[in-house]
Amino acid sequence: MENADARRAGGRAWAGLGLLALPTLLLGLDVTVMYLVLPSMAADLAPSAVQTLWIMDAYGFLIAGFLVTMGTLGDRIGRRRLLMIGMAAFAAASVLAAYAPTAGLLLLARALLGVAGATLMPSTLSLISTMFTDARQRALAIGVWATMFALGMAVGPVVGGALVGALWWGAAFLLAVPIAAVVLVGAPLLLPEHADPRAGRLDPASIALSLLAILPVVYAVKDAATHGPGAATAALLAVGAAAGTVFVRRQGRIPAPLLDVRLFADRAFSAALAVLLVGLVGVGGTMYLVTQYLQLVERMSPAEAGLWMGPAALAMLVAAVGAPFVAARVRPGLVMAAALGLSVLGYALLAVSGTDATAAVVSGFALVYLGLGVLAALGTDMVVGAAPPGRSGSAAALSETVQELGLAVGVAVLGSVAAAVYRARTPVVEGVPPEAAAGLADSLNGAVAVADRLPPHAVEAAEAAFTAGVNAAAVVAGTATAAAVLVCLVALRHVRPLGAEEEPTAPAPEAAPLP
Repeated sequence: MENADARRAGGRAWAGLGLLALPTLLLGLDVTVMYLVLPSMAADLAPSAVQTLWIMDAYGFLIAGFLVTMGTLGDRIGRRRLLMIGMAAFAAASVLAAYAPTAGLLLLARALLGVAGATLMPSTLSLISTMFTDARQRALAIGVWATMFALGMAVGPVVGGALVGALWWGAAFLLAVPIAAVVLVGAPLLLPEHADPRAGRLDPASIALSLLAILPVVYAVKDAATHGPGAATAALLAVGAAAGTVFVRRQGRIPAPLLDVRLFADRAFSAALAVLLVGLVGVGGTMYLVTQYLQLVERMSPAEAGLWMGPAALAMLVAAVGAPFVAARVRPGLVMAAALGLSVLGYALLAVSGTDATAAVVSGFALVYLGLGVLAALGTDMVVGAAPPGRSGSAAALSETVQELGLAVGVAVLGSVAAAVYRARTPVVEGVPPEAAAGLADSLNGAVAVADRLPPHAVEAAEAAFTAGVNAAAVVAGTATAAAVLVCLVALRHVRPLGAEEEPTAPAPEAAPLP
């Protein structure tokens, strides 16, 4: 039996983790930086309403669609090689976005950024699983990885606002260039190469089916968030479900599947994915609403609102880094359940907050983010650790796909709940211009835009209605998170403390029967 000390990573691996943190931070930045870039970009390029929507959504949309394909591609051609290819492509697409002369070219650049981003996420995570074979170290490294992504999302508005104010809107995209240069120089020196020598060729039919299963679902939830559920939403979900069914059946028949569906035979793997999905649904929708609350109800600037998100980022950092140390002595399922219980308390704070409750809202969201930190570190580790070494890229991609889908569903579901409550509670104001009445009835953002044509009490009523919507969304998210606590206590109770097993990873499920 290999000595446990021999499995522990040394200084080169930790330096490699620092290098991998750079593209992870960059990906998080690109998720939120467009919120600050959009007004200046729109004034310069004058995109249509449809172009604006796709400029905002194309990045995350294509990341979600290509994650599974890129994760499996990394298993075949080498994860370091895929990381370097993706990093170079991401930098090139960022330069195109920064200097795009038209809205159409910017849309193309954002789409290319999404495809390139899909190579980076599973590459970084699967390289971590290769570099850190000791269970405790791997969980800690994954915690750092998850925190860097969340930190990038949190500071995106601050960084974007500073660059747009000092330079021009395109400067926000150029951050990728120096980061890519550092990664491309450092990767051969600090990162190992790993590929599965037994992997077969990529199956084009499986790639097409995976895209057809994921893209319609992601588009459906985004469309439902914007326009409300309807026949188009149902049709897209049906297409995605049908393609997903055919995809899973095909993976069970072909010798070199794009996704090894036998991984789902591992109970910890399946339960951890389910908890990750629920956790990200709550966080995605809550972040969307809290950022609007700070800017529209508390009337903060985007940069100021970004600074108020600092406590949440700090809470996640502490939780993600500290969780592996606690889970070395306490079963991870119990640690995750306790952390998510604190998230439920955070949702309770958000559920009772009023229109002048910045401290309560920020504290509640910090507790929500604390639970996410533990979940991201330990839940992701369970998913990646359940896969055999040759399939860790595929497992990492599946983990990321679930999280991307969770964020999209969270914005759609919780945003729809908040919007429904807003419209039900906003009063009808007589004697105002039709466009002002329409803005008031549509959303708080619309009410603020026409505030100079509304009586003060109408704007105050709109703020109260929006806050009531946040309260209702927090109740929904808190209830779902409470259910996730039960899943952790029941389905993950058998998972032993980190490092308690003889082997650094869970047994590979090759012997599990095909579905």
